[in-house]
Amino acid sequence: MTEVSAAAFQRLMDRVDTLEAESDIRRIQTRYMFLCDTPMPEFGIENDEQRINQIMALYTEDAVWEGVGEYYDGQFGRLEGATAIRRHFENFWGQKKDPQLLLNVHYLTSEQIHVTGNTATGQWVHCQPWIFSDGSSLLRSSRLNNAFRKQDDGRWLITRTRTENVFVAPLKEGWATDFPAASVLMNP
Repeated sequence: MTEVSAAAFQRLMDRVDTLEAESDIRRIQTRYMFLCDTPMPEFGIENDEQRINQIMALYTEDAVWEGVGEYYDGQFGRLEGATAIRRHFENFWGQKKDPQLLLNVHYLTSEQIHVTGNTATGQWVHCQPWIFSDGSSLLRSSRLNNAFRKQDDGRWLITRTRTENVFVAPLKEGWATDFPAASVLMNP
């Protein structure tokens, strides 16, 4: 190989690495959102502990999860490390709440992923409707500014989840009908 063709080959390999990283990061982020949906859409996850284990498998041990800005700073705060993040999810799903959450679905848009070597950031906007057992509902939208790191084994994991409120809007009772009590989509 000549020096020119070796350099061209390296540029091509760098581009492939970036595209593969973007794809991995996109899958990790959407998997996280999928696992946070209610009812749980993944077949075989039968309880909250299994759900939380699947979510935590997407994070590094030193990860940070934080809500920032006027609304989320006080609601979520900053959690440092996998143990603190796990407790956050255990508090969300591990306690019976009244009213009970019946539906929560995450819709991601406005994706931007920026890869620099073995680190990356990603920005998204998401909307999520919430429906509760008392008939109340709301639509929530947030901006996400997350960070990722490639591990020694080649896997990308989340090192930071940072969410900022865009809006929370109450919805009229009955705005949505015919939603499932359990998901069977992934059921073989």
